[in-house]
Amino acid sequence: MDRSGQLLDRVSSVFYNQNSAHTNEDMQALAKEFAPQLSAHSDNILLNEALFNRIQTVYKQRESLDLNEEQQTLLQKVFQDFVRGGATLEENKKARLRKINERLSLLSVQFGENILKENNQFEMVIDNEDDLAGLPQRVIDAAAEAAQERDHADKWVFTLHKPSLIPFLQFSEKRQLRKQMYQGYTQRGDNNNELDNKALLTEAAALRVEKAQMLGYKSHAHYVLDKNMAKTPDQVYALLDQLWKPALAQAQAEVKAMQALIKQEGKRFRLKPWDWWYYTEKLRKAKYDFDEKALRPYFKLENVVQGVTTVANKLWGITLAERTDLPVYHEDVKTFEVKDRDGAHVGILYTDYFPRASKRGGAWMSSYRKQRRLDDKNVTPVICNVGNFTKPAALSPSLLSLEETLTLFHEFGHALHGLLSNCTYDRLSGTAVARDFVELPSQIMENWATEPEVLKLYARHHQTNEPMPDELIKKIQQSNTFNQGFITVEYLAASYLDMDWHTVTETKQQDPLAFEKASMQRIGLIPAILPRYRSSYFSHIFAGGYSSGYYSYIWAQVLDADAFGAFKESDLFDQKTADAFLKHILSQGGTAEPMTLYKRFRGAEPKVDALLQRKGFQ
Repeated sequence: MDRSGQLLDRVSSVFYNQNSAHTNEDMQALAKEFAPQLSAHSDNILLNEALFNRIQTVYKQRESLDLNEEQQTLLQKVFQDFVRGGATLEENKKARLRKINERLSLLSVQFGENILKENNQFEMVIDNEDDLAGLPQRVIDAAAEAAQERDHADKWVFTLHKPSLIPFLQFSEKRQLRKQMYQGYTQRGDNNNELDNKALLTEAAALRVEKAQMLGYKSHAHYVLDKNMAKTPDQVYALLDQLWKPALAQAQAEVKAMQALIKQEGKRFRLKPWDWWYYTEKLRKAKYDFDEKALRPYFKLENVVQGVTTVANKLWGITLAERTDLPVYHEDVKTFEVKDRDGAHVGILYTDYFPRASKRGGAWMSSYRKQRRLDDKNVTPVICNVGNFTKPAALSPSLLSLEETLTLFHEFGHALHGLLSNCTYDRLSGTAVARDFVELPSQIMENWATEPEVLKLYARHHQTNEPMPDELIKKIQQSNTFNQGFITVEYLAASYLDMDWHTVTETKQQDPLAFEKASMQRIGLIPAILPRYRSSYFSHIFAGGYSSGYYSYIWAQVLDADAFGAFKESDLFDQKTADAFLKHILSQGGTAEPMTLYKRFRGAEPKVDALLQRKGFQ
């Protein structure tokens, strides 16, 4: 059964990767056409009574079949797939479930398409040079190039793509324009136009309640978490609550410091969300005597790629060799052959790092082909890393921010999870793990990015090739906990919002704005911060696979802080620890329970202490 559907898997993986990274109107129309068909196809399998009876027969005999651990896990998960897919329901409920699944698939596609269109439609055109006050030259140059591309000659255009949005919020001295940019971003899907997502998301949330209860669960969150490490909504809320109080206290202290800075400037306004990045930069400079602009010259994209591959080579012996003979779908895409320390072929990695109108926002890893074994032959993976990083300008290469550098390391960690997989079955290989475990391999890689020893390996000035000076490295280390209140609070607020949407037990549709407001009031979110994602553009949960799972990033941060401690206790590149991480985590996919795999690596369950310490909360 694991081998079935290979042609469909091959075609759909290409199609959906393209639809995310380089779409057009024809592909979007096809995605809408395919969504109900693929939903029906999945239901035809999971609701096939004869097939389920055969699986159940095997499942009931599992104790006497002499199965190895991977086979036992596969059987358990396939059986669960069918039960959770409605195999035990009565016929009338199966029919209703089919309709719900079909509708949910369409709502998800439409939600994501609306956000892409909103991203591409927004532009802030500046025709007065005075309105560029405070912006770095590279940002101004990029805006001039964007203006040329959009037929705004002799003007400057700023967009909602992060390499345009974030620097504008950080450095623009024009408060009203910062507000315009920020609200353009935070009002996506909530403009009461043809791209409005409020009706879509409330319908999706209500249908998810109905589906969960039909399958015997109290809420959608109970349904989702049953197969995650967290297991229950109470466990998730307990973790969020444990972090919320110290994070909020830290954020309030940050507000106080920035408000004092505003007062020093002789201004009287209260700090608003569109002021946060601007005054954070000022505070960073005042407190640590450096700003984000000082780092970029050392984070040339090619050097950062070399840095993360050097880390992977030191830990697991892999190398990347660029290939120019493989087909690509856009001129920005590069391909690499990945080899192990013996020179044997491991897989292929596609990288696609720059924003464009045909690409959705954010950064992600995906697969064109997963690793598996067929007839004792290892099928090697084809993996991709996609991002929306700062593009090269006419007079400078792609120079990344520290946040973009961390994101590149993060996504490469996901890529390693796919590339270094050593599993038999497609259902279990690579990143096919619990949602709150999948972020461990990605987030642990971020730790190496800013270690002084590692920065010396790759952070070199793009003009002089001089390594990053010790003084600047020291400032990065000293400022590691800077702004952690804001970063943690805006993330946790979105996690609470996700959980609140999906612990609803009534099938009626909610008023999304009232619901969101009540959710944020309940946790006491301060006015100077909005959740990282408002409901109307929360693609992770309404157009992706993270419904009731956005908390997983912080859950995995507990794991990665604890896991990285194993390296810090010995050596950053300790071979024994690296081999154990490869053996028990990277290569294992979902072949055993996540906590079982983690304890095999670390010897014990993780504690939250390392994360609280890393964030400066204790």
